[in-house]
Amino acid sequence: MPETVLQLKDASIYQGDSLVLADVNFEMNKGDFVYLIGKTGTGKSSFMKTLYGDLELTKGEGSIVDFDLAKLKEDDIPYLRRKLGVVFQDFKLLNDRTVNANLEFVLRATGWKDKEKIAAKIEAVLNRVGMKTKEFKYPYELSGGEQQRIAIARALLNDPELILADEPTGNLDPQTSIEVMEVLQELNKKGHTILMATHDYALLLKYPSKTLKCDDNKVFEVVQRKG
Repeated sequence: MPETVLQLKDASIYQGDSLVLADVNFEMNKGDFVYLIGKTGTGKSSFMKTLYGDLELTKGEGSIVDFDLAKLKEDDIPYLRRKLGVVFQDFKLLNDRTVNANLEFVLRATGWKDKEKIAAKIEAVLNRVGMKTKEFKYPYELSGGEQQRIAIARALLNDPELILADEPTGNLDPQTSIEVMEVLQELNKKGHTILMATHDYALLLKYPSKTLKCDDNKVFEVVQRKG
């Protein structure tokens, strides 16, 4: 039996009082790679924010990595986020500290204390995204693609059950987008489950996978044509 990591049932997503998406039914299993596409303003970000606890799920049912989204309390959110890896379009790295210090900050904030374990974990995640030699650089000394690789490394720190990538190539040129995509594809091959919001249709053609589309307040699966 596949292991379900995310499930939404008759879920409606609101931004304030405005309905963004209605009657969402979606299931994602361990090891899946799923795209979430749609024009700007169709609800991709609201969908993602609901999954990591930034927006409340007030109608319908939803579970993500064993958390009930409809019953999620403020106190649960840090624990939920430890089981998720979130990658943002604008990297969200702290510019006043090195790559190493950025990653150490996250580990310490999530309860890691042992210096040697922290160092080993940082080395391991940087290795996985091909950035091992950059640990003492500051974010502003790195290219956009390198910063996004660091952001992916940060998302891997607590061995997430699900990676939510919200437009991870949105600020990158086409060649760099492919490099970042290769990193995500490699992680997926190694068993990581990834939900990626994007409006970069070239990536969908190059790396086809299950695709959901937000349009007209709905989310539905798009069948990609072969060839």
